[in-house]
Amino acid sequence: MESHVDAHARELARIIWDHLVVSGPLSQADVILALGCHDTRVAVHAARLWHGEWAPLVIVSGGRGKITEGWAETEAEVFGRVVREHGVPAEALLLEETATNTGENITASRRLVRERGIAVRSGILVAKPYMTRRALATARRQWPEARWSASAPDLGFDAFGADERQFIELMVGDLQRMVVYAERGFQVPVPVPAAAWAAYEELVRLGYDRHVIR
Repeated sequence: MESHVDAHARELARIIWDHLVVSGPLSQADVILALGCHDTRVAVHAARLWHGEWAPLVIVSGGRGKITEGWAETEAEVFGRVVREHGVPAEALLLEETATNTGENITASRRLVRERGIAVRSGILVAKPYMTRRALATARRQWPEARWSASAPDLGFDAFGADERQFIELMVGDLQRMVVYAERGFQVPVPVPAAAWAAYEELVRLGYDRHVIR
């Protein structure tokens, strides 16, 4: 598949980005839950929030996912190392190493804190910017007894240009999952603006469909 991304596809992707990205407002919480992925800037941001005293505990969650399946270590191991390198002590850190998707990030982390006897009434989800809306929708369904907000590294659309096609394909798949997973009961329903859905359909037509559920 040709990796070049033209201006039209980029414009469509920005429409999807604008819908998928949410952030704050934040308030003091019991945990910071960093969702594992291939982008360690998420772990750095989780450490930054801990230093800002937004929560006393950081959970990093992730086994291996569709992008990281070839990693020698789990996402949680990689994130845990980055978080420690950025000054979070081991006693303020929990690793959840089994999750392979966003839903499991939430459910496995919920199970982990229950096993440890840790009460969680509120939490801050830390993810890539374009994962924040879906992460919130998932947590509000799968961990409903806690109050959730979301935060992401301060990265704009253009910060993901290193592998732009993969970035757009991931967003296309995430937007579809916002609809499909709500229908399946995995997430709370979140309305998708007509412009964002039209952009999704056009990008699928153009071949940006690698992560679309068939």
